[in-house]
Amino acid sequence: MKKTTFRFYLVFLYAILVLYIGGIEDAISNGGAMGYEQPKTNFYNGGNGKADYNVEHFFRGEHTNNWALLVCTSRFWFNYRHIANVLGFYRTVKKLGIPDSQIILMLADDMACNPRNSYAGSIFNNENHRLNLYGDNIEVDYRGYEVNVENFIRVLTGRHEPEVARSKRLLTDDKSNILIFLTGHGGDEFLKFQDNEEISSHDLADAFKQMWEKKRYHEILFMVDTCQANTLYTRFNSPNILAIGSSKFGENSYSHHSDPELGVAVIDRFTYYTLEFFESVDPHNVTLYQLFNTYSPQKLQSHSEYRTDLFNRPLDQVPVTDFFGSVMRADLTPSTIVNEKQKDEKVEKDETTVNNNNNNNNNNNNNNNNNNNNNNNNNHNNNDNVKKQTPKTKQISYRITEKPTSIQVQNNKDNELNVFNSKFITSALIFLVVFGLLSWSSDFVKSNLILNTNDLKDLKSKSKQN
Repeated sequence: MKKTTFRFYLVFLYAILVLYIGGIEDAISNGGAMGYEQPKTNFYNGGNGKADYNVEHFFRGEHTNNWALLVCTSRFWFNYRHIANVLGFYRTVKKLGIPDSQIILMLADDMACNPRNSYAGSIFNNENHRLNLYGDNIEVDYRGYEVNVENFIRVLTGRHEPEVARSKRLLTDDKSNILIFLTGHGGDEFLKFQDNEEISSHDLADAFKQMWEKKRYHEILFMVDTCQANTLYTRFNSPNILAIGSSKFGENSYSHHSDPELGVAVIDRFTYYTLEFFESVDPHNVTLYQLFNTYSPQKLQSHSEYRTDLFNRPLDQVPVTDFFGSVMRADLTPSTIVNEKQKDEKVEKDETTVNNNNNNNNNNNNNNNNNNNNNNNNNHNNNDNVKKQTPKTKQISYRITEKPTSIQVQNNKDNELNVFNSKFITSALIFLVVFGLLSWSSDFVKSNLILNTNDLKDLKSKSKQN
């Protein structure tokens, strides 16, 4: 009987505890509707007192410049979409601020001038023909047969012939973030260049290793839109490389749609949804984690995968502009400040010498010619005006573009967590009623709590005997 009593009360206490925890969760989830407000986090830039949260300013990398290497490895008219893929990326990075001087554009064919192109001089990535990706403001660094494996490796490693122009060189350093985008036809750990040669995952890994040893990059975002793209980065072993592909091993990378007038596909799915993401969001307030989460198998008809084991930062703290946008920073050096002070001192000396010369000239004029007093007075007045109008020495102040960001968390002490709310009380009452009805018919209650007429008679008889 004692064990039954213990179990009865244990079940009762357990049910009360469940209701109490449920009340806490309900109060937290409903927040202000139940009289409790969660702590508010305000982001302030530069201490201006105004909330201005910006992912780009809050999560900032240590790099000082951004570069882009965009490569289309396919020739021939039926590969029109590969040219459109690269030009779509080219337009996006330029729109976000990376100048042509820091973009290496490699196009294996000139689709704009192809005889089959019914829109001569134009390339579109959509059948509506609203946006000409070629346009007038485009700078192609490597074209046609210049796009080969050798030149691609030379661009990465910086091993050029002396006569190669600076515009064809990747002039990066250990503070450079590089976006590398490749598109074309590929397979298991290889990518074809113009159906003539191939680059393997081992070649890419070796090139990146040389770049790291020569301090040619700070971080690399490696993106590939090709069949079995994810196999191209399996051999990478250099640090600070983030890689993503459009399809895994054994899968194809599919086009998004075709243009009936051109008779070819105009863009691949992976590129289409990447560009759509940048057109639908504020690029300065989104991260790479948000971008990568848009690549669903339903959209791509393949499985996009990314590799982060070589990358040191969490993706939700990497703004997309760390690779797709520009970086403008001002570094103050002591020599710059000293030079400005020397310039100010020279200006002051020049002004004093000019004023002394003016005074000497006026005195000579007064001694030599008494009839020119009025003119001398006018000259004095003019000199006074010149003194008044002489610019004061300006102190050049530098404003750092990166504003310090601070986080202030405000807790509302007056609003306490209202656990014993109306829902909790109602649930507790219903539980007690149901629990009472069920327990009233149990054997434990009948034997311990309910007193029948025979029990009363026994109690009376016992009391009389005592």
